[in-house]
Amino acid sequence: MSIPQNIFQKSIGDLVEENHVLAAVLYYFGISFFKFEQESLAKVCQQFKINPNQVVEELESWASSKEPSEEELFLHPIEVLVEYLKKKHRVFVRQELPFLSNMVSGINAPEGFKGLMEDLRLMFPLFVDDFIHHIHEEENTLFERIQFLQSIEKGDVPLQEAVGIFAQNSILEDAAEHEAHDDEMEGIRKLTNDYLLPSDAPMAIRILYMELQKLEKELVIHAKIENDLLFPKAVTLENDIKKLISKIIQSN
Repeated sequence: MSIPQNIFQKSIGDLVEENHVLAAVLYYFGISFFKFEQESLAKVCQQFKINPNQVVEELESWASSKEPSEEELFLHPIEVLVEYLKKKHRVFVRQELPFLSNMVSGINAPEGFKGLMEDLRLMFPLFVDDFIHHIHEEENTLFERIQFLQSIEKGDVPLQEAVGIFAQNSILEDAAEHEAHDDEMEGIRKLTNDYLLPSDAPMAIRILYMELQKLEKELVIHAKIENDLLFPKAVTLENDIKKLISKIIQSN
């Protein structure tokens, strides 16, 4: 990534216009970019007692990071896929959602955008609550179920406990329900008219919309990985374990 030579002297607003990733990086350091649009990066870093070189290094690190492809993830065993998804959950909960919440609650919109921002301030926290609930539910049910199946596979679970999987809904049934609830940002998309903004929209709101779109794209990819990779692997594992338990029962 090309970093401007005069980056420290340029205003936060100009820098974020050139590279909107900087907005999230600044939030990582505790700086709300929309409060300091006219200030230089050097001055803001001095105010927050941050070495500006650290900001640039973090920006370069974020720009060079790369997500694994579906093909790469497919080649890994199911426990690696689960850990990858858990890691993404932590990024959503600890980084991306707080960053967006900070913008939604903190941007001081001009008159023409006040109604929109008021609606977002009502809707976005509800979306966050629902999404975090979904994450916890997934980790406490599906992920733990996969771990339990693997423990059976290793012989770490007594037979009388292992047979309990036959009384539960199959993972295939859970997969169908999961796929039916994938469009988590539908309400926000409708509220923002598919993220449509007039050309004179303030920079801070344009960045907010870009970040909302980015999150939605990430959630679509995340759900696709779960539906196309995790669930099929989990269904295969469950079927194999059920066959294994049935054989053990028949041989006793």
